[in-house]
Amino acid sequence: MSDATAGFKRLTRLDRARERLEERLVPTDRTTTRRLEAADGCVLATAIDARRDVPHYERAAMDGFAVRARDTFGASERSPAVLDRDETMNPRAGTWVHTGSELPAGADAVVMVERTEAIGEEIEVHEPVAEGANVAPVGEDVEAGARLYGPGHRLRPSDLGLLKSVGVREIETYDPPTAGVIPTGEELVQHEPEAGETIETNGLTVSQYVERWGGEATYRDVVTDDRAALRAAIERDLTKDIVVATGGSSVGERDLVPSIVDELGELLVHGIALEPGHPVGIGIVQDTPVLALPGYPVAAIVTAVQLLRPALKRIGRLPIDSQPTTEARLDAKLPSEPGTRTFARVELNEENDEPVAVPVRTGGAGVLSSVALADGWVVVPESSEGLPAGETVAVEHWERLP
Repeated sequence: MSDATAGFKRLTRLDRARERLEERLVPTDRTTTRRLEAADGCVLATAIDARRDVPHYERAAMDGFAVRARDTFGASERSPAVLDRDETMNPRAGTWVHTGSELPAGADAVVMVERTEAIGEEIEVHEPVAEGANVAPVGEDVEAGARLYGPGHRLRPSDLGLLKSVGVREIETYDPPTAGVIPTGEELVQHEPEAGETIETNGLTVSQYVERWGGEATYRDVVTDDRAALRAAIERDLTKDIVVATGGSSVGERDLVPSIVDELGELLVHGIALEPGHPVGIGIVQDTPVLALPGYPVAAIVTAVQLLRPALKRIGRLPIDSQPTTEARLDAKLPSEPGTRTFARVELNEENDEPVAVPVRTGGAGVLSSVALADGWVVVPESSEGLPAGETVAVEHWERLP
Protein backbone atom coordinates (compact mmCIF):
# COMPACT_ATOMS: atom_id res chain seq x y z
CA MET A 1 0.00 0.00 0.00
CA SER A 2 1.43 3.38 -1.02
CA ASP A 3 1.57 6.43 1.26
CA ALA A 4 -1.19 7.94 -0.83
CA THR A 5 -3.62 5.18 0.13
CA ALA A 6 -2.42 4.46 3.66
CA GLY A 7 -5.20 4.30 6.23
CA PHE A 8 -7.83 2.76 3.95
CA LYS A 9 -8.81 -0.82 4.69
CA ARG A 10 -9.37 -1.46 0.99
CA LEU A 11 -9.79 0.46 -2.22
CA THR A 12 -12.73 -0.29 -4.52
CA ARG A 13 -12.24 -0.35 -8.28
CA LEU A 14 -13.83 2.68 -9.94
CA ASP A 15 -16.21 0.64 -12.10
CA ARG A 16 -17.43 -1.31 -9.07
CA ALA A 17 -17.91 1.90 -7.09
CA ARG A 18 -20.05 3.30 -9.90
CA GLU A 19 -22.09 0.11 -9.96
CA ARG A 20 -22.73 0.20 -6.22
CA LEU A 21 -23.89 3.79 -6.46
CA GLU A 22 -26.00 3.21 -9.57
CA GLU A 23 -27.78 0.27 -7.91
CA ARG A 24 -29.22 2.69 -5.35
CA LEU A 25 -30.18 5.55 -7.65
CA VAL A 26 -33.84 6.16 -8.47
CA PRO A 27 -34.70 8.18 -11.62
CA THR A 28 -36.92 11.14 -10.85
CA ASP A 29 -40.64 10.94 -11.52
CA ARG A 30 -41.30 14.64 -10.85
CA THR A 31 -42.57 16.50 -13.92
CA THR A 32 -43.37 20.07 -14.91
CA THR A 33 -45.36 21.48 -17.81
CA ARG A 34 -43.15 23.99 -19.61
CA ARG A 35 -43.47 26.36 -22.49
CA LEU A 36 -41.18 25.54 -25.38
CA GLU A 37 -39.09 28.63 -24.74
CA ALA A 38 -38.07 27.22 -21.34
CA ALA A 39 -37.57 23.60 -22.36
CA ASP A 40 -34.12 23.51 -23.99
CA GLY A 41 -32.11 20.68 -22.44
CA CYS A 42 -35.11 19.23 -20.60
CA VAL A 43 -36.11 15.58 -20.84
CA LEU A 44 -39.55 14.67 -22.18
CA ALA A 45 -41.83 12.82 -19.79
CA THR A 46 -44.38 11.89 -22.46
CA ALA A 47 -44.43 10.97 -26.13
CA ILE A 48 -45.24 13.74 -28.60
CA ASP A 49 -47.07 13.29 -31.91
CA ALA A 50 -47.45 15.92 -34.62
CA ARG A 51 -50.73 17.80 -34.29
CA ARG A 52 -50.78 18.94 -37.91
CA ASP A 53 -49.12 18.44 -41.27
CA VAL A 54 -46.04 20.48 -42.11
CA PRO A 55 -46.52 22.10 -44.51
CA HIS A 56 -50.28 22.18 -44.04
CA TYR A 57 -50.80 23.45 -47.61
CA GLU A 58 -49.20 22.83 -50.99
CA ARG A 59 -46.44 25.39 -51.35
CA ALA A 60 -43.96 26.56 -53.93
CA ALA A 61 -40.48 25.17 -53.37
CA MET A 62 -38.87 27.73 -55.72
CA ASP A 63 -39.35 31.29 -56.88
CA GLY A 64 -41.02 31.18 -60.28
CA PHE A 65 -44.40 30.70 -61.96
CA ALA A 66 -47.14 28.34 -60.85
CA VAL A 67 -48.51 26.55 -63.91
CA ARG A 68 -50.45 23.57 -65.15
CA ALA A 69 -47.73 21.10 -66.08
CA ARG A 70 -49.55 20.05 -69.25
CA ASP A 71 -49.31 23.63 -70.53
CA THR A 72 -45.50 23.36 -70.62
CA PHE A 73 -45.17 20.05 -72.47
CA GLY A 74 -42.81 20.36 -75.47
CA ALA A 75 -41.34 23.68 -74.30
CA SER A 76 -37.70 24.36 -75.27
CA GLU A 77 -35.29 27.23 -75.75
CA ARG A 78 -36.10 27.35 -79.48
CA SER A 79 -39.79 26.76 -79.06
CA PRO A 80 -40.91 28.07 -75.68
CA ALA A 81 -44.40 27.57 -74.32
CA VAL A 82 -46.09 30.95 -74.21
CA LEU A 83 -48.44 31.48 -71.25
CA ASP A 84 -50.49 34.42 -70.09
CA ARG A 85 -49.26 36.12 -66.93
CA ASP A 86 -52.49 35.80 -64.94
CA GLU A 87 -53.33 35.73 -61.24
CA THR A 88 -56.46 33.64 -61.82
CA MET A 89 -54.76 30.55 -63.24
CA ASN A 90 -56.85 30.38 -66.38
CA PRO A 91 -55.86 27.69 -68.91
CA ARG A 92 -52.40 28.32 -70.41
CA ALA A 93 -51.58 30.84 -67.71
CA GLY A 94 -48.83 31.27 -65.09
CA THR A 95 -48.95 33.01 -61.70
CA TRP A 96 -45.87 34.40 -59.97
CA VAL A 97 -45.05 32.66 -56.65
CA HIS A 98 -42.30 33.03 -54.05
CA THR A 99 -40.66 30.12 -52.27
CA GLY A 100 -43.12 29.09 -49.56
CA SER A 101 -46.15 30.66 -51.26
CA GLU A 102 -49.37 28.68 -51.35
CA LEU A 103 -49.83 27.00 -54.72
CA PRO A 104 -52.76 28.70 -56.50
CA ALA A 105 -55.87 26.62 -57.13
CA GLY A 106 -55.58 24.92 -60.51
CA ALA A 107 -51.78 24.90 -60.59
CA ASP A 108 -49.88 21.63 -60.15
CA ALA A 109 -46.25 22.65 -60.76
CA VAL A 110 -43.82 25.55 -60.55
CA VAL A 111 -41.41 26.61 -63.28
CA MET A 112 -38.22 28.09 -61.84
CA VAL A 113 -37.82 31.74 -62.75
CA GLU A 114 -34.46 30.94 -64.38
CA ARG A 115 -36.31 28.83 -66.98
CA THR A 116 -38.68 31.61 -67.98
CA GLU A 117 -38.69 35.03 -69.58
CA ALA A 118 -41.41 37.58 -68.96
CA ILE A 119 -42.35 39.57 -72.06
CA GLY A 120 -45.07 42.09 -71.38
CA GLU A 121 -48.17 40.22 -70.23
CA GLU A 122 -46.80 36.90 -71.39
CA ILE A 123 -44.34 34.34 -70.05
CA GLU A 124 -42.06 32.26 -72.20
CA VAL A 125 -41.33 28.87 -70.58
CA HIS A 126 -38.09 27.35 -71.90
CA GLU A 127 -38.30 23.97 -70.20
CA PRO A 128 -41.21 21.60 -69.52
CA VAL A 129 -42.09 20.60 -65.95
CA ALA A 130 -43.85 17.49 -64.69
CA GLU A 131 -46.83 17.54 -62.37
CA GLY A 132 -45.60 18.20 -58.80
CA ALA A 133 -42.30 19.73 -59.92
CA ASN A 134 -40.93 22.29 -57.44
CA VAL A 135 -43.97 21.87 -55.20
CA ALA A 136 -43.80 20.83 -51.54
CA PRO A 137 -46.89 18.66 -50.89
CA VAL A 138 -48.95 18.70 -47.71
CA GLY A 139 -47.08 16.80 -44.98
CA GLU A 140 -43.80 16.64 -46.91
CA ASP A 141 -41.87 17.63 -43.76
CA VAL A 142 -44.10 16.06 -41.09
CA GLU A 143 -47.39 14.20 -41.37
CA ALA A 144 -50.10 14.82 -38.78
CA GLY A 145 -50.10 12.06 -36.17
CA ALA A 146 -46.46 11.09 -36.73
CA ARG A 147 -44.54 10.15 -33.58
CA LEU A 148 -41.81 12.76 -33.16
CA TYR A 149 -40.23 12.00 -29.78
CA GLY A 150 -40.67 9.47 -27.03
CA PRO A 151 -40.27 9.81 -23.27
CA GLY A 152 -36.64 10.28 -22.25
CA HIS A 153 -35.63 12.40 -25.24
CA ARG A 154 -33.51 15.39 -24.24
CA LEU A 155 -34.69 18.44 -26.13
CA ARG A 156 -32.41 20.49 -28.37
CA PRO A 157 -33.12 23.87 -29.97
CA SER A 158 -33.92 22.17 -33.31
CA ASP A 159 -36.45 19.95 -31.53
CA LEU A 160 -38.19 22.97 -30.07
CA GLY A 161 -38.48 24.54 -33.53
CA LEU A 162 -39.98 21.34 -34.93
CA LEU A 163 -42.48 21.07 -32.07
CA LYS A 164 -43.60 24.63 -32.58
CA SER A 165 -44.09 23.98 -36.30
CA VAL A 166 -46.52 21.13 -35.60
CA GLY A 167 -48.61 23.14 -33.16
CA VAL A 168 -47.07 22.19 -29.80
CA ARG A 169 -46.73 25.06 -27.35
CA GLU A 170 -46.32 23.32 -23.99
CA ILE A 171 -44.75 20.00 -23.04
CA GLU A 172 -44.37 17.86 -19.94
CA THR A 173 -40.76 17.31 -18.92
CA TYR A 174 -38.98 15.62 -16.07
CA ASP A 175 -37.64 17.98 -13.46
CA PRO A 176 -33.84 18.32 -13.42
CA PRO A 177 -32.00 16.47 -10.64
CA THR A 178 -31.27 18.58 -7.58
CA ALA A 179 -28.02 18.58 -5.61
CA GLY A 180 -27.07 20.10 -2.30
CA VAL A 181 -23.38 21.00 -2.46
CA ILE A 182 -21.74 21.39 0.96
CA PRO A 183 -18.14 22.65 1.14
CA THR A 184 -16.50 21.54 4.38
CA GLY A 185 -13.35 22.54 6.22
CA GLU A 186 -12.54 24.90 9.07
CA GLU A 187 -9.81 26.56 7.01
CA LEU A 188 -12.15 27.56 4.14
CA VAL A 189 -13.34 31.14 3.66
CA GLN A 190 -15.25 33.09 1.03
CA HIS A 191 -13.36 36.35 1.68
CA GLU A 192 -9.74 37.36 1.17
CA PRO A 193 -7.74 34.73 3.10
CA GLU A 194 -5.44 35.38 6.00
CA ALA A 195 -2.56 33.11 6.98
CA GLY A 196 -3.88 29.59 7.49
CA GLU A 197 -7.07 30.25 5.52
CA THR A 198 -7.95 28.96 2.03
CA ILE A 199 -10.44 30.34 -0.47
CA GLU A 200 -13.34 27.92 -0.99
CA THR A 201 -13.34 26.67 -4.59
CA ASN A 202 -14.53 23.07 -4.60
CA GLY A 203 -18.14 23.87 -3.77
CA LEU A 204 -18.29 26.54 -6.46
CA THR A 205 -16.68 24.28 -9.06
CA VAL A 206 -18.87 21.28 -8.30
CA SER A 207 -22.02 23.44 -8.25
CA GLN A 208 -21.23 24.78 -11.70
CA TYR A 209 -20.61 21.27 -12.99
CA VAL A 210 -23.99 20.19 -11.62
CA GLU A 211 -25.65 22.99 -13.60
CA ARG A 212 -23.68 22.15 -16.75
CA TRP A 213 -24.63 18.49 -16.44
CA GLY A 214 -28.34 19.26 -16.39
CA GLY A 215 -28.96 19.55 -12.65
CA GLU A 216 -29.89 22.30 -10.22
CA ALA A 217 -27.32 22.98 -7.52
CA THR A 218 -27.81 24.60 -4.14
CA TYR A 219 -24.37 25.90 -3.18
CA ARG A 220 -24.26 25.98 0.63
CA ASP A 221 -22.13 28.02 3.00
CA VAL A 222 -18.93 26.46 4.28
CA VAL A 223 -19.47 24.01 7.16
CA THR A 224 -16.63 23.66 9.66
CA ASP A 225 -15.15 20.33 10.76
CA ASP A 226 -17.67 19.79 13.51
CA ARG A 227 -19.65 16.57 13.77
CA ALA A 228 -22.94 18.17 14.81
CA ALA A 229 -22.71 20.90 12.17
CA LEU A 230 -21.85 18.44 9.39
CA ARG A 231 -24.63 16.08 10.44
CA ALA A 232 -27.16 18.93 10.38
CA ALA A 233 -25.95 20.10 6.96
CA ILE A 234 -26.33 16.64 5.43
CA GLU A 235 -29.77 16.12 7.00
CA ARG A 236 -30.93 19.51 5.72
CA ASP A 237 -30.25 18.50 2.13
CA LEU A 238 -31.82 15.06 2.20
CA THR A 239 -34.75 16.61 0.34
CA LYS A 240 -32.42 16.91 -2.67
CA ASP A 241 -31.87 14.12 -5.18
CA ILE A 242 -28.23 13.88 -4.16
CA VAL A 243 -26.01 15.43 -1.49
CA VAL A 244 -22.39 16.28 -2.28
CA ALA A 245 -19.90 17.21 0.42
CA THR A 246 -16.47 18.44 -0.62
CA GLY A 247 -13.63 17.83 1.81
CA GLY A 248 -13.43 15.77 4.99
CA SER A 249 -13.64 12.50 3.06
CA SER A 250 -10.37 10.78 3.97
CA VAL A 251 -9.31 9.00 7.19
CA GLY A 252 -7.75 11.79 9.26
CA GLU A 253 -9.03 13.20 12.54
CA ARG A 254 -10.96 15.96 10.77
CA ASP A 255 -12.30 13.70 8.01
CA LEU A 256 -15.73 13.25 9.55
CA VAL A 257 -18.10 13.03 6.59
CA PRO A 258 -17.87 9.27 5.83
CA SER A 259 -18.44 8.27 9.45
CA ILE A 260 -21.41 10.66 9.73
CA VAL A 261 -22.91 9.15 6.58
CA ASP A 262 -22.41 5.70 8.10
CA GLU A 263 -24.15 6.83 11.31
CA LEU A 264 -27.10 8.34 9.44
CA GLY A 265 -27.47 5.57 6.87
CA GLU A 266 -25.16 3.21 5.00
CA LEU A 267 -21.64 3.84 3.76
CA LEU A 268 -21.35 1.81 0.54
CA VAL A 269 -17.79 2.68 -0.46
CA HIS A 270 -14.90 4.45 1.24
CA GLY A 271 -11.76 4.70 -0.85
CA ILE A 272 -11.55 4.17 -4.60
CA ALA A 273 -8.56 2.98 -6.62
CA LEU A 274 -8.08 6.10 -8.72
CA GLU A 275 -5.48 8.84 -8.76
CA PRO A 276 -6.04 11.60 -7.94
CA GLY A 277 -9.17 11.18 -5.85
CA HIS A 278 -9.00 7.93 -3.90
CA PRO A 279 -10.45 9.42 -0.63
CA VAL A 280 -14.09 9.20 -1.75
CA GLY A 281 -17.11 8.14 0.26
CA ILE A 282 -20.36 6.90 -1.25
CA GLY A 283 -23.38 6.38 0.96
CA ILE A 284 -27.15 6.33 1.21
CA VAL A 285 -29.08 8.23 3.88
CA GLN A 286 -32.87 7.92 3.92
CA ASP A 287 -32.79 6.76 0.28
CA THR A 288 -30.76 9.84 -0.73
CA PRO A 289 -27.29 9.23 -2.20
CA VAL A 290 -24.48 11.13 -0.51
CA LEU A 291 -21.08 11.67 -2.12
CA ALA A 292 -18.12 12.70 -0.01
CA LEU A 293 -15.58 14.11 -2.46
CA PRO A 294 -11.94 14.86 -1.61
CA GLY A 295 -10.89 18.31 -0.48
CA TYR A 296 -8.00 18.62 -2.92
CA PRO A 297 -9.38 20.54 -5.91
CA VAL A 298 -8.07 18.29 -8.70
CA ALA A 299 -9.26 15.18 -6.89
CA ALA A 300 -12.66 16.79 -6.38
CA ILE A 301 -12.97 17.49 -10.11
CA VAL A 302 -11.85 14.01 -11.17
CA THR A 303 -14.26 12.28 -8.80
CA ALA A 304 -17.11 14.63 -9.68
CA VAL A 305 -16.73 13.78 -13.38
CA GLN A 306 -16.39 10.06 -12.71
CA LEU A 307 -19.12 9.65 -10.07
CA LEU A 308 -21.37 12.68 -9.71
CA ARG A 309 -21.96 13.25 -13.43
CA PRO A 310 -23.27 9.74 -14.22
CA ALA A 311 -25.32 9.79 -11.02
CA LEU A 312 -27.02 13.06 -11.98
CA LYS A 313 -27.67 11.80 -15.49
CA ARG A 314 -29.34 8.64 -14.20
CA ILE A 315 -31.45 10.46 -11.62
CA GLY A 316 -32.52 13.08 -14.15
CA ARG A 317 -33.15 10.52 -16.94
CA LEU A 318 -30.56 12.37 -18.99
CA PRO A 319 -28.52 10.65 -21.72
CA ILE A 320 -24.88 10.05 -20.84
CA ASP A 321 -23.06 11.55 -23.79
CA SER A 322 -19.75 10.04 -24.80
CA GLN A 323 -16.66 11.93 -23.77
CA PRO A 324 -15.04 13.92 -26.61
CA THR A 325 -11.47 12.84 -27.21
CA THR A 326 -8.44 13.71 -29.31
CA GLU A 327 -5.88 11.12 -30.34
CA ALA A 328 -2.36 12.38 -29.68
CA ARG A 329 1.20 11.18 -29.32
CA LEU A 330 2.39 11.12 -25.72
CA ASP A 331 5.37 13.43 -25.23
CA ALA A 332 6.71 11.81 -22.06
CA LYS A 333 6.18 8.70 -19.95
CA LEU A 334 3.13 8.61 -17.70
CA PRO A 335 3.76 6.57 -14.54
CA SER A 336 0.93 4.78 -12.75
CA GLU A 337 0.54 2.37 -9.87
CA PRO A 338 -0.84 -1.03 -10.95
CA GLY A 339 -4.38 -1.53 -9.73
CA THR A 340 -5.11 2.19 -9.77
CA ARG A 341 -6.81 4.12 -12.56
CA THR A 342 -4.80 7.30 -13.11
CA PHE A 343 -6.08 10.52 -14.67
CA ALA A 344 -3.03 12.40 -15.93
CA ARG A 345 -3.54 16.02 -16.94
CA VAL A 346 -2.04 17.03 -20.29
CA GLU A 347 -1.70 19.98 -22.60
CA LEU A 348 -2.21 19.52 -26.33
CA ASN A 349 0.44 20.91 -28.64
CA GLU A 350 1.12 20.29 -32.30
CA GLU A 351 4.31 19.07 -33.93
CA ASN A 352 4.48 18.50 -37.68
CA ASP A 353 0.68 18.70 -37.90
CA GLU A 354 0.41 15.93 -35.28
CA PRO A 355 -1.31 16.45 -31.88
CA VAL A 356 1.09 15.90 -29.00
CA ALA A 357 -0.01 15.33 -25.40
CA VAL A 358 2.40 16.95 -22.94
CA PRO A 359 1.89 15.83 -19.32
CA VAL A 360 1.16 18.66 -16.92
CA ARG A 361 1.51 16.39 -13.89
CA THR A 362 0.12 13.11 -12.62
CA GLY A 363 0.32 13.95 -8.92
CA GLY A 364 -0.45 17.22 -7.21
CA ALA A 365 -4.13 16.72 -6.42
CA GLY A 366 -4.17 20.10 -4.70
CA VAL A 367 -2.78 22.11 -7.62
CA LEU A 368 -5.94 23.54 -9.17
CA SER A 369 -4.07 25.36 -11.93
CA SER A 370 -2.80 22.02 -13.25
CA VAL A 371 -6.35 21.02 -14.16
CA ALA A 372 -7.74 24.44 -15.03
CA LEU A 373 -4.93 25.07 -17.52
CA ALA A 374 -4.88 21.55 -18.97
CA ASP A 375 -6.60 20.63 -22.24
CA GLY A 376 -7.69 17.23 -21.01
CA TRP A 377 -6.53 14.11 -19.27
CA VAL A 378 -5.20 10.74 -20.29
CA VAL A 379 -6.58 7.71 -18.47
CA VAL A 380 -4.05 5.06 -17.49
CA PRO A 381 -5.96 1.84 -16.80
CA GLU A 382 -5.61 -0.27 -13.65
CA SER A 383 -3.85 -3.01 -15.58
CA SER A 384 -0.95 -0.76 -16.58
CA GLU A 385 2.20 0.42 -14.77
CA GLY A 386 2.16 3.51 -16.96
CA LEU A 387 2.30 4.57 -20.58
CA PRO A 388 5.57 5.06 -22.49
CA ALA A 389 6.54 8.17 -24.37
CA GLY A 390 5.50 7.98 -28.02
CA GLU A 391 2.34 6.01 -27.27
CA THR A 392 -0.83 7.08 -29.08
CA VAL A 393 -3.32 8.06 -26.38
CA ALA A 394 -6.88 9.39 -26.18
CA VAL A 395 -7.02 12.79 -24.51
CA GLU A 396 -10.41 13.14 -22.82
CA HIS A 397 -11.84 16.66 -22.80
CA TRP A 398 -13.85 16.59 -19.57
CA GLU A 399 -14.57 20.33 -19.64
CA ARG A 400 -16.60 19.93 -22.83
CA LEU A 401 -18.94 17.37 -21.29
CA PRO A 402 -22.61 18.43 -21.20
